[in-house]
Amino acid sequence: MLIIIQQIDVHLYEIKTYKNMITFIICLAILILGYVFYSKFIERTFGADPDKPTPAYKLNDNVDYIPMPWWRVFLIQFLNIAGLGPIFGAIAGAMWGPVAFVWIVFGTIFGGAVHDYLSGMLSIRHNGLSITEIIGIYLGLTAKQVMRLFTIVLMVLVGAVFITGPANILAGLTPAYATMNFWVAIIFIYYILATLLPIDKIIGRIYPLFGFALLFMAVGLISALFIKGYQIPELTAENWHNFHYNSEQFPIFPMLFISIACGAISGFHATQSPLMARCIKNEKEGRRVFYGAMVVEGVVALIWAAIGMSFFGGVEKLNEIMVAHQGNAAWAVNEISNSLLGKFGGILAILGVVAAPITSGDTAFRSARLIVADILKMKQGRIANRLLITVPLFVVGFLLTQINFDIIWRYFAWANQTLATVVLWTITIYLILNKKRYWITLLPALFMTYVVSSYILLAPEGFSLPKPIAYIGGAIIMTCSFIAFRVYQQKNPKKQMVSQQPVSIEEREKMK
Repeated sequence: MLIIIQQIDVHLYEIKTYKNMITFIICLAILILGYVFYSKFIERTFGADPDKPTPAYKLNDNVDYIPMPWWRVFLIQFLNIAGLGPIFGAIAGAMWGPVAFVWIVFGTIFGGAVHDYLSGMLSIRHNGLSITEIIGIYLGLTAKQVMRLFTIVLMVLVGAVFITGPANILAGLTPAYATMNFWVAIIFIYYILATLLPIDKIIGRIYPLFGFALLFMAVGLISALFIKGYQIPELTAENWHNFHYNSEQFPIFPMLFISIACGAISGFHATQSPLMARCIKNEKEGRRVFYGAMVVEGVVALIWAAIGMSFFGGVEKLNEIMVAHQGNAAWAVNEISNSLLGKFGGILAILGVVAAPITSGDTAFRSARLIVADILKMKQGRIANRLLITVPLFVVGFLLTQINFDIIWRYFAWANQTLATVVLWTITIYLILNKKRYWITLLPALFMTYVVSSYILLAPEGFSLPKPIAYIGGAIIMTCSFIAFRVYQQKNPKKQMVSQQPVSIEEREKMK
């Protein structure tokens, strides 16, 4: 009888635990269903063709264009786009409360994953061209020149951000002689090697291991959360409000939508997708690699947001902790990992908080090199050509590491979402020209236009305008964008400017 009572108690405890996770479980299920069904719809809309030769074979140079198995490409793509975003961004976003779950789930399915898949597939169709060159094809020469500069700056910012954060953490974990600048130098040495060497020499070998470790870390943490019975706040009418400690200065819209980027939608991903577009063997692998990696990142962000809201005893407590530690999400991550997973969790915390951003930073510099190479039409087979571009980029990146981390991060966050917005408009034009369902990117493009416009008008690092004026100004910019889009649609040229058959980069330049 005693055994039966104990079993009943265990089952009641489990039921109670799951009742405290209803919102989380539903959100997780929606993300999975989004991949199963909506990704296939997006793939059919684009028209992925398994018979088309991919750039990996057509332009194989054994440096950047190298055929690789889809699972390896997937893990590299996942680690490229993950970085600090789905961890730090999700914890920071959790300060707004359970409403963050909504943005992570629907932002991922209808925004980020669509953005990543279509930008990656467009790069495949254009022989692995960088996103700036693709923007130029569909939005014109002026847009291309502006976005070239904008994206290179963003990539160097990403590299600097993903050096400073890990270097600070490592300096705090090692003896006094290993200062932050010491770790900056070590990380830079790795960056130089990863940027210069063929993609299969370092990135192709170690990234899959880091990718598995990052996934294992997330699964281990959420399992510990279930087992130990932490209460994740539910998304109810009562909880549908702004939990942020400074709600007046940090309203849900648009601040939340900028803070959680890599776990929902991120322009940085569009700069990474061409790297893998040069390695995919078959167009049908694009759904798993691009859309799938973004959904997995959404799951990671969901897990970290849930942990952030529950581990410290609620959203209010999370806000208190973050204020006490000056917004240092790295401290929160280490505290959570060590408490939930023990000593082994500490190792995984270092791997997740240090290795993940480093492995995004190196590909950011690699992307910057390839963008500059596309601009200069400089082939990258020779090491001398790679050095000529890489050295100046690293010099600028090192100088940026001497600037306050918070300042770099805020400007990076806005620039990141602005690039995502431009990419969505670019894809929309492509879909129009090919008579496809353009609304799948038009709606996210309009929404993100409103987000980035309102943010720069409202934010302290922007124009610091009052909320009503910022919201009205954002709405006006969004409306003007839609009007410009409609005018373009009316004047849509009969002759399509899209090449459905892969041709060489030189031939495409002649076409333009």
